[in-house]
Amino acid sequence: MTAISPKATSATPNFCEGIQYFGEGLPEFEKYGRQSAIPSGSTAVNPKDSAAVYQTLLYADALRYLTLQVTASKASGHPGGFASQVEAYASLVMLGYKNIMTEVGHHAPGFYSAMFLDRSLEDMGIFTVQQLRDRFREKHGLLGHLSGFIPGILAPAGPLGQGQHFAMSAALLHRDKLFPFTIGDGGIGEPYPMSSMAHFHTAYPEVTNFLPILVWNGFSQEHHSMVSTKTNAEMIAYWQGNGFEEVILVNAKDFDDQNQPGDYVDSTVFSMQQRMEFTSSVLTGVDKAAKSAMAGKLTVFIIKQLKGAGVHARGAKSHNLYPKDTLDAPHIISALQGRALSAEAWELVRTNAENAGGGRASKTVVTEFELALPELGELGLEEYAVGGDAKVSTTAMGRLVGIVGQKDKNFIVTNADGNEASGIANINQALKINHPVKDDLYNQAPGGKVYEPLSEDACAGLAVGLALMGARTLWCSYESFAINGLPIWQTVTQAMAELRRQTPSTITLFTAGALEQGRNGWTHQRPEIEAYFASMMRNGNIFPLFPLDANSIQVCYDWALKTKNKGIVITASKSPLAIRTTFEQNRQGLEDGAIVLQETPGEKKVVFAVIGDMTLIPVYEAAKLLQQEGIGTRIVSVINPRRLYRSSDVAWDTCSEADGDFLSDGKFAEMFGGDALIGVTGGAPAMLEPIMLRSNSQRDTFAWKRGETTASAGELMAFNGLTAEALVKRGIELVG
Repeated sequence: MTAISPKATSATPNFCEGIQYFGEGLPEFEKYGRQSAIPSGSTAVNPKDSAAVYQTLLYADALRYLTLQVTASKASGHPGGFASQVEAYASLVMLGYKNIMTEVGHHAPGFYSAMFLDRSLEDMGIFTVQQLRDRFREKHGLLGHLSGFIPGILAPAGPLGQGQHFAMSAALLHRDKLFPFTIGDGGIGEPYPMSSMAHFHTAYPEVTNFLPILVWNGFSQEHHSMVSTKTNAEMIAYWQGNGFEEVILVNAKDFDDQNQPGDYVDSTVFSMQQRMEFTSSVLTGVDKAAKSAMAGKLTVFIIKQLKGAGVHARGAKSHNLYPKDTLDAPHIISALQGRALSAEAWELVRTNAENAGGGRASKTVVTEFELALPELGELGLEEYAVGGDAKVSTTAMGRLVGIVGQKDKNFIVTNADGNEASGIANINQALKINHPVKDDLYNQAPGGKVYEPLSEDACAGLAVGLALMGARTLWCSYESFAINGLPIWQTVTQAMAELRRQTPSTITLFTAGALEQGRNGWTHQRPEIEAYFASMMRNGNIFPLFPLDANSIQVCYDWALKTKNKGIVITASKSPLAIRTTFEQNRQGLEDGAIVLQETPGEKKVVFAVIGDMTLIPVYEAAKLLQQEGIGTRIVSVINPRRLYRSSDVAWDTCSEADGDFLSDGKFAEMFGGDALIGVTGGAPAMLEPIMLRSNSQRDTFAWKRGETTASAGELMAFNGLTAEALVKRGIELVG
């Protein structure tokens, strides 16, 4: 039985300030712990060395101790899931791998503990365990789930189904490094991870340097997991059936000498000899898995151990701490004392953690450095004559996308519903769809730069993951279906707002808007997605753009490519539409937020603030009819509504790449002032909020209501009340 000391001594390392319990006389320490298994100048252990196994075990217990003490210090947070797999995490680090990600936001306190032990958190002023405790789940500290702000941590983690996208993105950009990521029982129950990995492996069979670490612990957040009844053979077959050539499973049950019931057991209650055997098996298994993944085999490592192993509770009860779970609670005290290390052991663990992988994660992992980007130079924008032939906006942008892809070897376009259907077949022609079957008719070939899984989650995931890792990308979608990929897009844009480095903005092109999809009916008419972006505009780094013609979209895309750490949504039609503006007008429109397209005189003035391209058609017709009534109009096209907010409306100053440009009150009055203001959009009226907040005129909005099957865009607009006649009637009413 290890003796417990409640106090530090003068010989205790300074970083240990805040540790409540120290162990004395740790078993086997004199034999295996007197010399670091990763001395200065080394980066990894020999997995077959007994001292390496012992010190990996010490590291695992140190992670358990810190995870529990940090969460219990706030009686809040999630220790159980991370605790069940620490032998795997510790093995990765001891083997020199630090580019580690996770699918599981609930593993955050464990990751913070690891970043503390290797000194990465010193970059944010955390030098002691007490400071680690103080800043856990606090503003400007260590938030409850992983973010882009924490030194040494590669990617954010919150919603399940996202972690593999970050690992695959990093693996694609850095072929010489391994990117393990932990995925839990809950995550494997989602449909997205496995399908996205399968499609990625089909498209990029040579990229296998990402390594799922399945934390198979039998429980989800509040109950048994849906995979808890699978046998080992069934779990192995599941991964093999999805293309994984190498499946390595280490089951704690095989080492249990305490006769624990059930299929899932806790290794921390084994005898010391069996703890060593289990840790050795995990260490050698992880080593084999890492080498397999780096050698070209799609590989998974599975650690099967009871959730909550070594902490305050077991099973789903270990998942979350509640107000009763304080550092004074007997069950927390008992758990901490059970994992307590001596001061010497803490020093040893820190030395190994810091030396592993060549230094602290905050100085070595790939996301701590900006990825070198090739210069794009001039893209060769083609300016069409105002009043000339109608042009398809998306096709005009597609030509530029092809040029970007030819200049930037890492550039990728993703699309689930097909570029040709969105008027951007020229992207496929220039860059080719990445497909194992070469077929010139369909513009597909191995190694193409257009990634087309039939999943918006997979499309958005790879595009935004690559952008977060520092590469240029474009996610294309029908506006109707993009909602399925938005959770990870939102995760990444939020992370970009707090990143400590620059990265290219994540850019999207959403086409085939509701007004173009009359014959397809309401299933293809979902512009409510614009309300999502309207809400996100207040974040500070989200910029929905609404180009009004083929000249406008080129300027918008050119601008987006030059920005950093933003989420930029370009929404445009795939129908041929009139050219109404010059390049210079659109550059000014991006800066001011909107441009005046037309002004007609009259005794009274009705101002139309219009979002979108097709919605301009009934507005121009309404202006003619109002002129016949002696009422003047001003048609204003809203291109960049984020610029139209007041500075105080938006959290722009909290963003790492702050953009505080907003239209002045004077210019706003000049552009939108009149006797009446009518906002018009083919999407959600929430996008008009910046204008309606600032206007003092009599005002109203005309917007999307619901979908229906119609024969034309005009008929669909009429169904939603977006007609010239309705606009005229309301304009006359407003000016009285």
